[in-house]
Amino acid sequence: MSKRGTVLESTFAVLRAHGMKVMFGNPGSNELPFLAGMPADFDYVLGLHEGVVVGMADGYAQATGQPVLVSLHAASGSGNAMGALTNARYAHSPLVLLAGQQVRRTVGQEVMLSSVDAAALPRPLVKWAHEPLAAEDVPRAVSQAILEASTEPRGPTYLSVPYDDWKEGALADDEHLPARRVRTAGALDADLVAELVARLDRAQRPVLVLGPDADGAQPAATALAERLGCPVWIAPSPCRAPFPTGHGLFAGILPAGMESVRARLEPHDAVLVVGAPVMRYHKWEPSAYLSGKPDVIHITCDPSEATRAPYGDAVIASIAPALRALADGVRDRAQGPFSVREIAPAYRDARGMTGEEVLEVLNARTHEGITYVNETTTLDAIWMSRVALSRPRQYHFPASGGLGFGLPAAVGIALARPEVTVVATVGDGSANYGITALWTAAQRRTRVVFVIVNNGTYGALRRFAAAMDAENAPGLDVPGIDFVQLAQGYGVPASRTTSREEFETAYAQALAAEGPVLIDARVLP
Repeated sequence: MSKRGTVLESTFAVLRAHGMKVMFGNPGSNELPFLAGMPADFDYVLGLHEGVVVGMADGYAQATGQPVLVSLHAASGSGNAMGALTNARYAHSPLVLLAGQQVRRTVGQEVMLSSVDAAALPRPLVKWAHEPLAAEDVPRAVSQAILEASTEPRGPTYLSVPYDDWKEGALADDEHLPARRVRTAGALDADLVAELVARLDRAQRPVLVLGPDADGAQPAATALAERLGCPVWIAPSPCRAPFPTGHGLFAGILPAGMESVRARLEPHDAVLVVGAPVMRYHKWEPSAYLSGKPDVIHITCDPSEATRAPYGDAVIASIAPALRALADGVRDRAQGPFSVREIAPAYRDARGMTGEEVLEVLNARTHEGITYVNETTTLDAIWMSRVALSRPRQYHFPASGGLGFGLPAAVGIALARPEVTVVATVGDGSANYGITALWTAAQRRTRVVFVIVNNGTYGALRRFAAAMDAENAPGLDVPGIDFVQLAQGYGVPASRTTSREEFETAYAQALAAEGPVLIDARVLP
């Protein structure tokens, strides 16, 4: 078959067809031939560490809902990225990781900067991983990586490409690749809708549990909750907010323990879990999963979530259409209108500012033009109960709990949505994992307010140490870090606050600034 153009040209045609003209990366030698051929209408966002690169891309993908290209360097760069990749996997973020490989004929010799079994390296953190067996197959493999990442359940994919492949001739048939699409028509059929509606209508005390994959369907989820007149819990460890947290039916976040979940679901005879696993437990609390025999219905877009659950009757379907069908079908119990949930005043301490007060200040100035990123593990259990969230994709949290997400994700979201202000609350311990993201924020002049909630310790580990009788474990404190000087060194204006009054003033000024700003907010342990 005749060849047309180069593998590199065909690949960029595929990327352009999918709107993937923003690339996040940290270059190495193997990637230079690919990057040197990048067309002028593409944008390369440089990060100073691969974990930060993936974190920025994760935030960008969550903000846009579209696949995002990440350029990594062989085994070493891919290895650096894998910690951040855990968050992307559990967030169902459609990232396409394109890793540079050594010259094809030398890989088997394990020459310097080769990745001998490249496809095995990122597993099981990706949906699909591959290294093409021939240069001519690279454009098709790139197309597959994009489509795999974009189809439900969404998630990251990984492709390793030897750097001498890019100059090889492409196949004439590559011209068909840019037009390819794979669409999911996962709506519930009429009989299944009727069955689920009947089961919900029979329930006397239903409850709705929503997960991050329901985030894009907030109006339908709200309508369903109001017609059922039921409380709404957010599933444990949420990376997004699928329900307005100021709504009168919002009950809170389910704690990530068996006994804690069982106790909160015990009063209900029907439990509808949508867009989340059943359940993502964390803290070990030996207990029965459920009390009695409630009717548990589980709707998920992820077949793995459906099959691995220890209880519940699972249905695999697209989340938004399923919620709309149920909201339209269930009996209206006419218990509205529902008032706005009142938020209790924050705990105050005469010795200094508390973490609750930081959230109270944020809530006092919240509006639809602000999007939040949270990586304060000491405040994550109360964060949504303290800040009123009103729209989809307004809140982001590391989906696997992997530290280093907050600062990079905030930058990625700001790049994807320049019309909003991104406010990132990040613990002083976790901030160190992604601190180089400040450089990209400064270079790109992103509208991000970085709030370092600084208590001088790994607060979440302190709690676990107490629960596990391990309070003598080393490495729980991180004193002596000057985040103001670090930020200024990367080019981000910064200030330190030690009281609520100082923080209120600094935060108001930061919201009015045109570029990134960091506030080192000292709080009580």
